[in-house]
Parts: sequence; C-alpha cells; structure tokens
Amino acid sequence: MQTIAPLWLWITFVVIVLVSLFVDFVVLRKQGAHEIGAREALNWSLIWIAMSFLFNGLFWWAVRDSTGSTEIANTRSLEFLTGYLIEKSLAVDNIFVFLMIFTYFAVPAAYQKRVLMIGIVGAIVLRTVMILVGGWLLAHFHWILYVFGAFLVLTGVKMWWAAGKEPDLSDNPALRLLRRWMPVSKQYDGERFWTVENGKRIATPLLMVISLVALTDVIFAVDSIPAIFAITSDPFIVLTSNVFAILGLRAMYFLLAAVANKFHLLNHGLAIILVFIGTKMCLIDIYKIPVGASLGVVVGILAVTMWLSVRTSVRVPKH
Repeated sequence: MQTIAPLWLWITFVVIVLVSLFVDFVVLRKQGAHEIGAREALNWSLIWIAMSFLFNGLFWWAVRDSTGSTEIANTRSLEFLTGYLIEKSLAVDNIFVFLMIFTYFAVPAAYQKRVLMIGIVGAIVLRTVMILVGGWLLAHFHWILYVFGAFLVLTGVKMWWAAGKEPDLSDNPALRLLRRWMPVSKQYDGERFWTVENGKRIATPLLMVISLVALTDVIFAVDSIPAIFAITSDPFIVLTSNVFAILGLRAMYFLLAAVANKFHLLNHGLAIILVFIGTKMCLIDIYKIPVGASLGVVVGILAVTMWLSVRTSVRVPKH
C-alpha cells in the first residue's frame, strides 16, 4: 500500500491522536460522572472540527513540500476533506443507534460519556485494522471495488426503507445472545461494569450497553470503510479522515441527541449518500467522478436533507 504522506506526518498523526485521547480521558476523570449539556457538546464539537481542519492544512503543506506540486496537494487535501465529511455524516446514523441503545437501557446521562469514550477507542482500533486489511485487498484484488460498491448501494436502499421506522431492540439477536451468555443485574452500580449480588459477581446493565456499542461499531465500520475507499486508495487519507471523524463522536452524540427530532429526514439523506458512493465505486473504471464533485454532492444532500427536516418537523402545540 503506497501513501503520499511522509513518515514524520504519520508520527505526528499518532501523537495527536494519543494526546487527544489522553486529554479527553483526563478531563473525563476530573469532571466525574455528569450530564453533558448542548453548549458543552457544541464547544467540544467545534474544537474537534477545528483540529481536523488544521491537520488537513498540515497535510496539504506536507504534500506540497514533498512533491513540489500545489495541484497534487490540493487534490489530496480535498480527498481528506471529502472522506472526513462522508465519515462524519455516516457517524450520524451511528449516533442514532447509540441513542436508541441508551434509551432502551435507560442509561443515566451522567454515565453515557464513559461508554462513548470506550466505544471511540474501540472504534479507532477496529477501523485501523479494517482499513489496513481493506487496503491490502484492494491493492491485490481490484475487483473487490465492485463488491464494495454493490454492498453500499444495497445498504443505502435498505437504510432508505428502514428510515422513519421505530427499531425494536428487544428482538436484537446480539442482545439475546449477550443475555444468555452472562447474568445481568437489574440496577446500575454507578459507572461500574461489574457488581456483586447475593455473593456472586455479575455484569451491570452498563456492560451490556458497552457490548452493544462495540457491536454497533463493527456493523457501521463495514459500511463506512468501503465508502472512503471510493474517494481515495491512500491508506493515510483513509485512516486519518476516519479517525478524526470518530474523535469528535462523543461530543457530536450529545449535540445531536438534543436536536435529533429536528433532523428526522437525515437517514434518508445518508441512504442517498451511500447509494451515490456505491455507484461511484462501481463506475470507477468507466468514469471517475472528480473528488470536488463528490464533495459537492455529499454537502448538497446533507444541506437539503437538514433543511427539509427543519421545514417539515412536527411542531408540538403548547398547552
């Protein structure tokens, strides 16, 4: 797998991620269990987005410096931006599933941030492995692009038909399997994953929640990893755009959870994006859609979907 990024930029990226996670965990520990409000979530979301754009600027400078070409730097930087936006958009659907899980298990808001932080770390590790494997497969078996493309189209169609329907977590096979595999207490024990009842060590509902969040990460990684490979095959761009999108997932969750009802059509927009990306991947050997055009389509779909959501949102009459 070839990449345009120099070694020092790889090292810089790893250091940024480790420092970001360390700071986040330290802040988390000092704050203790508390509910994150919309204002705090918005501030953190803006910080993560700003950090992603700053890194993209550093990436642009590194590519121009190593290649001596502003045009190549512009193209690669645009690939990062497009990939970041796609992964950030698909993470929205991930967030709605998290919201469903937290609601089903009645997870206190004060405990949710710890679950999300652990889920983010797991997602980073999982996606790194999947990206490396996916990159190797694409480098050796070009036809897998068509498989990925068809899979994304089918996933988009399925998402479109499922949008707006209330998911039933009680029929989730993974949840039934987890309950058979381990006994679970009926009450939470703070932020602990294990507790003692009648002299026996059993799991708390919070462990069940983190297990389902981890399974959700696996499912959504299967969707999102092929989507980014439709934009670029450079493993550095694929990995960094994914990770930076994930780093802001916790803040974005609490932000969107407060306004989720206002964007009820967003899943339809995400479904269209998946179909578009899948089609782009299937046509790659016939016509390669420019990265700028892809970025415009994704931004346009999201903007129209959010605008329509706000315009058609159901207003609850005041009593």
